[in-house]
Amino acid sequence: MHEDLADAAPPGPAGVLGAADPGTGRSAAPPPRLRRRVPGVLLGCATALLGALHFLVVGAVLGPFLLWPRTRPHALRALMAGARRLAALERLRRSVFFGDRFPEHYEAADHKVLRYLAVRCCTGLLCAVVLGLLGFGAVLAGLLANGVVRGGLDWEELLTQAVLGGVLLFLDVQGLHSLAALDARTARECFGPSERELLRRRIDELAASRAAVVRAVDVERRRIERDLHDGVQQRLVALAMLLGRARRSRDPERAEALLLQAHEESQGVLTELREVAWRVYPSALDSLGLKEALSGVAERCALPLRIRFEVGAPLPQPVETAAYFLVSEAVTNAAKHSAATAVEVRVALTGGRLAVRVEDNGKGGADPAGSGLAGLHGRMTALDGVLHVDSPLGGPTTISAELPCA
Repeated sequence: MHEDLADAAPPGPAGVLGAADPGTGRSAAPPPRLRRRVPGVLLGCATALLGALHFLVVGAVLGPFLLWPRTRPHALRALMAGARRLAALERLRRSVFFGDRFPEHYEAADHKVLRYLAVRCCTGLLCAVVLGLLGFGAVLAGLLANGVVRGGLDWEELLTQAVLGGVLLFLDVQGLHSLAALDARTARECFGPSERELLRRRIDELAASRAAVVRAVDVERRRIERDLHDGVQQRLVALAMLLGRARRSRDPERAEALLLQAHEESQGVLTELREVAWRVYPSALDSLGLKEALSGVAERCALPLRIRFEVGAPLPQPVETAAYFLVSEAVTNAAKHSAATAVEVRVALTGGRLAVRVEDNGKGGADPAGSGLAGLHGRMTALDGVLHVDSPLGGPTTISAELPCA
């Protein structure tokens, strides 16, 4: 959105309105961008005059009412009504003549609008003065050229006038450049979030995502503890009881049967322990990559799972990890809660962003604020990604995410 007049103007005296064509000696037409900006600058001088008149006339009329506390809100509303119309006119001017694009639904505070119009009045009127001096200098340059043609000037006087004219022309062009840059910067601050506001929003987003990640980690720890306590620990207790009964048994056949049962139980414990370790972090993700890790999810899924993997370039490890846990959590929820009969997963890399989409044909009704999906949202946000959950009652449920890979 950084727009200024001097960017489009080539250096030198001819660069203000267009450079001379070396083949014909005639002045070439100005570039399209410059042809748009010159009327924009001239119109800005007129709108600055309107703003100054608004402040002088309306301010003088409403001044006593602004000083009285009881009438101040009504007077301020009347003042701001005109100020916002002028600001809308300035926004339209910046968009049409300079190509600026501002947020559509952003509405600046009253103090920002008043500050912008005050600065805009000063810069616009000063720009009118600079343009007036530039026109006056052009007239003097014409008179000087006429004197040279008639022979009424000697070389010493001509050189002095040329040096002074060049210095004044340089100052005029630099003044236009600075005023145009100031106009663009103040418009960005008024009609869109300023750099300070964007920084504050970014800090708030990072703080929220950090808190969400902490909550997700705590939820994951509780889930792991619950899996170990209710699953592995209980089976280990049963295994210990079987071994104890086998030691105390005086019947060899009974002891052998108990040992065989204990051996089968130990195999089940190892299998469940591997499942818990896989849910904590799959080793295949580091050794074989995301595609093979998702294949492991498909093998362990209780539902028919179709995976379309359309990634032709290496992915950053944090992105691979987030994509894996998104698919794993979404597939687990579909198998447990949605009464689905099939799940489809699509992972595609497009334009430096990884898109992950998980869709099941279940009954829907998934709660985005639930612990699992909330944890996924925090994980995505921590990587500057976005997560969307579409789960109407009756289904289907679609969970999609986009993660930047740069």
